[in-house]
Amino acid sequence: MTHQDYVSRTKNKKNPYKKQQAPAPKVVTAKLKLLIVVALTFGIGFGYLLWSIKDITPEETTTVNSKPATKKATTLPEPPKEKWAYPQQLQEKEVDAGEYTVEDRGPWKMQCGSFRTQQQAEKMKATIAFAGLSSHISASSGSNGTWHKVYLGPYDKKRDAERDKHKLRGNRISTCQIWLWR
Repeated sequence: MTHQDYVSRTKNKKNPYKKQQAPAPKVVTAKLKLLIVVALTFGIGFGYLLWSIKDITPEETTTVNSKPATKKATTLPEPPKEKWAYPQQLQEKEVDAGEYTVEDRGPWKMQCGSFRTQQQAEKMKATIAFAGLSSHISASSGSNGTWHKVYLGPYDKKRDAERDKHKLRGNRISTCQIWLWR
């Protein structure tokens, strides 16, 4: 016979199959009723008090000033002298604008795969199409056979290629590399 552990049993397990009983309705006691009546009486009395004093107007009182009002001259004081010399230096400083040219490195392409068979390349092209981008396949023959490259582009700016690469990463295509077009 197997050993039974009576210590680890809990007595207060809730049975999920038993229906929950609705809680008993709360009983309003006589003290609570009395408290509600007293509060309403005070509230109505306070409202009546405010209603009755709304038409009372305060008496107007006039005060006489013993001194006549004198108008002072409004002149601004002189601005304080600068303690530092940098505001003057900033006004006199000349800035040399350096001349430079930005080299256009050329068009960019993004290669997303290189496959032995045309079928694998077509599969990658379809996956890229589901991401909302159009790609191309080019065949390249070399000493070790024919490779089918899947690429996007040309892009005028590398930033455009980076934007599409980020879009492809969001669609779980992370094999793309950005290169200069050759």
